[in-house]
Amino acid sequence: MVLFEVQSEGETASTEPAIDDDQVRTVKYHLGPDFLKLRALGSTIEFTVGPKEVRNFRMIERHYFRNTLLKNFDFTLDFCIPNTRNSWEVIYEIPELPEDLLQQMIDNPWETKSDSFYFVQDQLIMHNKAEYNYSPLI
Repeated sequence: MVLFEVQSEGETASTEPAIDDDQVRTVKYHLGPDFLKLRALGSTIEFTVGPKEVRNFRMIERHYFRNTLLKNFDFTLDFCIPNTRNSWEVIYEIPELPEDLLQQMIDNPWETKSDSFYFVQDQLIMHNKAEYNYSPLI
């Protein structure tokens, strides 16, 4: 079952410098309160590799509510073949959180956030942010 999907618009050729603005790198998800009942979640990341092999592709993702770390996820792909398009499925085991904290997360939309850091051979190549809203879906 697909709960939500985010897709890239595809590659665009540009000579303009990349914009390093938090709003550009932030995705917002309105998921509703039932999402907080899940115990595990799968996510598929699609990416392409250029002419050189990629070793030690690592994703670290940290989820916070009001600056308190809820969970840290750390995934690694050891090797990616050059000139390939790839899908990488990661499974998130969602921690059980106290009911009062869950209610605070529902009552305070967009105060639950995450940072996703992508590394190749221990060098940061991309940093994305997300904000979450667990208030009821209308």
